[in-house]
Amino acid sequence: MNRPELLQAFEATWPPLARESLGPFTYRDEAGGGSRVSAATLDGALTDPALDEIEARFAKDGRDALFQIRSGEEDFDAALDVRGYQMFDPAACLMAPLGRFAPAQAKDGYVSWPPTAIQREIWAEGGIGSSRVEIMLRTRAPKCTLLGRLGDTPVGTGFVAIHDRIAVIHALEIALPARRKGLARRVMSIAADWARANGADSLALQVTRANTAALALYSALGMEEVGQYHYRTKILTGHP
Repeated sequence: MNRPELLQAFEATWPPLARESLGPFTYRDEAGGGSRVSAATLDGALTDPALDEIEARFAKDGRDALFQIRSGEEDFDAALDVRGYQMFDPAACLMAPLGRFAPAQAKDGYVSWPPTAIQREIWAEGGIGSSRVEIMLRTRAPKCTLLGRLGDTPVGTGFVAIHDRIAVIHALEIALPARRKGLARRVMSIAADWARANGADSLALQVTRANTAALALYSALGMEEVGQYHYRTKILTGHP
């Protein structure tokens, strides 16, 4: 089961542009920011009229209906399946106490704020564009970026922010030529050091199950699965 405080930390450290309550749902809107900040979630009792209402809201806003379904929401998932929604991007929520991470070495990189041009380039090469960087910029939680190096060359970056003593890593990206050289592990240590220094006691992240290499790395670092989710969407016809 997803822990409520962890879900709150994910939202606080990677916030949507706009969110509002719509019956039992939370409706989010984020132009170009990805599924996580654009999906609606169920936070109350599901009814067919409530589902009709939020589908109508998506259509009114000219958007394809998109929902995130979390652990324990099997009935909601089944209701969307009956309505023709397709599932995609199953993901795991991972977490570990900071004591499981080895201290970072100064040569491996450092933390900084705001994002630099080279960090933006590394993100862009990995498909993390300006819309996601804007999310980092508006996050109100204590935050920093991570810059990982091989020798004197910056080749890795990420974003980390803290909510309620949980440090959450987002947008961890290693440049293609530098992958499989242990840099991601070392960047995680940089994040853990910063989190300890800023009052956190655990480190968390979300990763798609298709990213088997990342799942193996995080498991080797002692991170454990504490929740899961996936998305369902249905392309609506007749809207602009």
